[in-house]
Amino acid sequence: MNSSPIKLKQKLSPKAAAAKKRRDIAAAKTTLRKVRKAQNQRLGQRSDSDIHHTKSGAVKRVSIKNNRGNFGKGTKNE
Repeated sequence: MNSSPIKLKQKLSPKAAAAKKRRDIAAAKTTLRKVRKAQNQRLGQRSDSDIHHTKSGAVKRVSIKNNRGNFGKGTKNE
């Protein structure tokens, strides 16, 4: 992790970082995540929008501005 050019906010111990890595990988390999990732690849990413999956299973394109700004609510309280 020390060689990464991205400065991460979380300062985790090696043990905690390893546990988080295991949790993150397990979450990424769930059936639902695999289906959504495959669907995203089929649709293709565009430079002007992000893809959101709704609870009903539909896909919605959202502007990057709205997505990054938490739809006008800001990101401080996330």
